[in-house]
Amino acid sequence: LSRGLSVLVGLALCVTMLGLGCAVELAQLGAQLRRPVGVLLALLAQFAAMPLLAFLLALLFALDEVAAVAVLLCGSCPGGNLSNLMSLLVDGDMNLSIIMTASSTLLALLLMPLCLWIYSRHWINTTLVQLLPLGAVSLMLASTLLPIGLGVLIRHQRPRVADILVKVSLWSLLVTLVILFILTGTMLGPELLAHIPASVYAIALLMPLAGYALGYGLATFFALPPHCRRTVSLETGCQNVQLCTAILKLTFPPQLIGSMYMFPLLYALFQSAEAGLFVLAYKMYGREGYKPDALGEEEDTDISYKKLKEEEVPDTSYGTVAAEEHSSVQMETAQTAL
Repeated sequence: LSRGLSVLVGLALCVTMLGLGCAVELAQLGAQLRRPVGVLLALLAQFAAMPLLAFLLALLFALDEVAAVAVLLCGSCPGGNLSNLMSLLVDGDMNLSIIMTASSTLLALLLMPLCLWIYSRHWINTTLVQLLPLGAVSLMLASTLLPIGLGVLIRHQRPRVADILVKVSLWSLLVTLVILFILTGTMLGPELLAHIPASVYAIALLMPLAGYALGYGLATFFALPPHCRRTVSLETGCQNVQLCTAILKLTFPPQLIGSMYMFPLLYALFQSAEAGLFVLAYKMYGREGYKPDALGEEEDTDISYKKLKEEEVPDTSYGTVAAEEHSSVQMETAQTAL
């Protein structure tokens, strides 16, 4: 079961990264290089706000070094695919959501090991932190580039196949979490949950909620429109739990990490439930105030992904050409009659 669990975690991570790559379009990446608002928000939300939040919660609840490393690892992870689905349900900016997820995943190659190194200094004298496998973490993050790059290539050459793979990756998120809970429960039973301190449950409950609030505050600070605020909020609180689980399972000694292997699963449970409440509240109370952007609207509220006005020029010119052609046809007909 343990070996099968390792294989499952690795496959789930590959499917997730492939789906993420399939959701990214090269045109969007080019637009972000010219106006990198989404990249900046991903940097601040995922590698400034969330790691600091995880560190403060670990200190506040006086966690031991094992639980603290699990919490720090989850807080330092990039955004997950769940945020893309939830952003869609709250009428968020999907381009912004996808770019933030992809940017944070790429930035994680450098910033995630750096955040772990910085914030684990408080527990540096403990065995687990002294053995913290930053090299293995970096290697695993680098290995995710292959499925991401493959997904981008599929999106460029086979858009329909990419759409299918995106849906598969989103469903795999739910299926993987369910299977992991079942397999872990089969292996260790209720004793595993009993060994997890109540403070860890409290952090798993509070951390995504605080992340959603921090993301919304960050977007408000940048004066983003409401649909972008909802997007940034979800992107901040939703972490890539598949990546966190894979790192804990495949890089840390099991005799040291112990029951804390369950923390990202608990986080996934609470982040999904709280995001679901967010979506429910929006559907009940916030949807009436949502008005989609009308075509030809002069006010440009989408900070980074709204189509340029110049794209509408060919439609006008086409009408002009048609009018000229029509008048020329009438002139030729008149000349023929004469």
